[in-house]
Amino acid sequence: MSTVTTSDGTSIFYKDWGPRDAQPIVFHHGWPLSADDWDNQMLFFLAHGYRVIAHDRRGHGRSTQTATGHEMDTYAADVAALTDELDLQGAFHIGHSTGGGEVTRYVARAKPGRVGKAVLVSAVPPIMVKSATNPGGLPIEAFDEMRTALAANRSQFYIDVPTGPFYGFNRPGAKVLQGLIDNWWRQGMAGAANAHYECIKAFSETDFNEDLRKIDVPVLVAHGTDDQIVPYPDSAPLSAKLLKHSTLKSYERLPHGMLSTHPDILNPDILAFLKA
Repeated sequence: MSTVTTSDGTSIFYKDWGPRDAQPIVFHHGWPLSADDWDNQMLFFLAHGYRVIAHDRRGHGRSTQTATGHEMDTYAADVAALTDELDLQGAFHIGHSTGGGEVTRYVARAKPGRVGKAVLVSAVPPIMVKSATNPGGLPIEAFDEMRTALAANRSQFYIDVPTGPFYGFNRPGAKVLQGLIDNWWRQGMAGAANAHYECIKAFSETDFNEDLRKIDVPVLVAHGTDDQIVPYPDSAPLSAKLLKHSTLKSYERLPHGMLSTHPDILNPDILAFLKA
């Protein structure tokens, strides 16, 4: 297993495939998953000549199940430790959902030359929770319900989420892919309950408005209009407006987990953006 050790002693697991002199792409997974959620994309971009890298966020997958650090500043610092260790230059960073928040915070603070482009897919920025300054957000009670369900029976909760809203399998006529449901549960249960519990606050209450304004590299913002986890109107269009160099691509009726349900659509679009 390849790991990097952070300043607080946390071991971050990562995969690193492809030629070391190839253009690197770093993938950032969503909650409560792991680097394994990127298998399809890593194989796709590897076949197109890229060096592909994906890590397990602290408390997720094969990384250390820490007692602390389950917030965006530390997540971004962990990514910085990884990119420093691998000495990545001009890397492309692709983040899904919570991973999109991690990308946003990291890219806004990255050392000069580390980042070439970024892609935010079904991502949580600018901020999810409803407030006076974000009236279109989701009420805090929605996230409290997630915490309650996780604490009561995490295993069942991690069946209910992918069976229902995550992949849009609760929509009439949806083609249910049992393998995706089982793999979501497998990845989720490999991580730590405390990390997943605290990460709900990190992905729902972190304000990324200033991060988005600071980013000066090209960013693709991709989002499905039928996203039941991170609703489209209060996410992608707002992020695209805040970014200096953004491309907004909307996918009609596609779900939150569209990278897994429709990789045949998403992968070529991301490739075209990265090559442009």
